[in-house]
Amino acid sequence: MIHLYITVEGQTEKEFVDRVMRGYLSDRDVFPCSRLVLTSRDKKKEHRGGFRRTAAYQTVKDDILIWMKEQKRDDCRFTTMFDLYALPDDFPGMKEATGVSDPYSRIRIVEDAFSADINDHRFFPYIQLYEFETLLFSDVSFFSDVYFENGIVQELKQIVVDHNDNPELIDDGENTAPSKRIMSIIPEYDKVTAGTLIAESIGLDLMRNRCSHFSDWLNRLESL
Repeated sequence: MIHLYITVEGQTEKEFVDRVMRGYLSDRDVFPCSRLVLTSRDKKKEHRGGFRRTAAYQTVKDDILIWMKEQKRDDCRFTTMFDLYALPDDFPGMKEATGVSDPYSRIRIVEDAFSADINDHRFFPYIQLYEFETLLFSDVSFFSDVYFENGIVQELKQIVVDHNDNPELIDDGENTAPSKRIMSIIPEYDKVTAGTLIAESIGLDLMRNRCSHFSDWLNRLESL
């Protein structure tokens, strides 16, 4: 039995872990526990969810290390679910990855540097190419379960076709990241509620079939 502690970027990722991944992994004796990444801490409370504007990585690193110290058992593992889109520039590997055109090489540089900086065999980071919404492009037909306007599914399908039929290649531009593309077609798109419902409908099998980087992470989680 493995206890898996996942630091997630926002509420959407937390809902995804808790509602989509937990049951799947628990059936394989891997029991995930998620919590939002630390943003700041004052005398009264901690503030979690999203990244701070300055010294973002040090805050994240300290939070992960504290959690690891609290859970010292050898049956514990630690990972992350952060978006590459808008990942703070002070994260390990981000400077080295600048200008690398192949997204899979780019993400490998960042994840390897992040892992090396934490430097604990129990920790292996996951950075999402490029956002959580990438996974929703695995099968856009399920958007019609939530949004009923004509033409939505076809427009979303065309986005995937335009990126070599690979959702993980939908880029991280300020106006062209996966969530931005969805919102340009569905302005009322709700990331947490609708995003999680659509993800539940799609399921992990379809996601891993279409998203190889996500599949690699899931394979590793299954094999713990």
